[in-house]
Amino acid sequence: MDIDFSLVLVLLVAFCGLLWLLDSLLLKKPRLAAMEDFKKGAGQHLSEDKLAEQLQELGQEPVVVEYAKSFFPVLLIVLVLRSFLVEPFQIPTGSMIPTLEVGDFILVNKYAYGVRLPVIGTKIMDVDDPQRGEVMVFIPPHENKYYIKRVIGLPGDTVRYENKNLYINGELIDKDYVEDISIDTSIGQLDGELYEETVGGITHLTQHINAASGQRARTSWVIPNGHYFMMGDNRDNSSDSREWGPVSEEDIVGKAIAVWMHKEPGLNLPSFARNQLIR
Repeated sequence: MDIDFSLVLVLLVAFCGLLWLLDSLLLKKPRLAAMEDFKKGAGQHLSEDKLAEQLQELGQEPVVVEYAKSFFPVLLIVLVLRSFLVEPFQIPTGSMIPTLEVGDFILVNKYAYGVRLPVIGTKIMDVDDPQRGEVMVFIPPHENKYYIKRVIGLPGDTVRYENKNLYINGELIDKDYVEDISIDTSIGQLDGELYEETVGGITHLTQHINAASGQRARTSWVIPNGHYFMMGDNRDNSSDSREWGPVSEEDIVGKAIAVWMHKEPGLNLPSFARNQLIR
């Protein structure tokens, strides 16, 4: 089960903040009154050290309030950073190979495409629109979880993908052969080819399986307003807009900007050898 960390953070911040507020408005006054009464009564007959000790004990905050006040500013800073600035994300599948590998930990710029409220995702400030060729994290129309693909089609574009060739508004996107490679698939290793492709001025690598993968039922799409057509760089092994359609602007999470760590599945130590900006 996927954990909604944004929701967890919001709930923790709200819980700690409410406890702090409750203590300030209601619980703190009786403690202060008890301290004042003690000073005027039995405290008059005690030494300064003993009086200070007794007053400290009477004024002691409940443990849960003490922890809430300690954690609140830390959790609030994490919430703000994660919700409005940068969020970490781990690559779970190979759909973006060779650009991103399974086990890559990436940073997602949360304000590149507008500032949004955590959890509900409502945009409260426009910044910029996704550009063709950028790598974007989003929530697809068919599943409530984060996906990461490359922006291929913008609102109003016509995208066609036929016989491993990509066309945008009728123009063939050239791809330059790089080398023969072996591609991991669900049925084992298959022969493939690595290409260099430029979309929207961004040059990146894509890979294609040599064997016929079967023509998809649909090969052409007109992108509606407020939507984006997303494709994986692992062209023959990617669940993307060719399967479940364009992504709504409301479901954008942010722009993938960098790989900051990599960890192979299983009991393996993390590595920083793949640290790089994402193109």
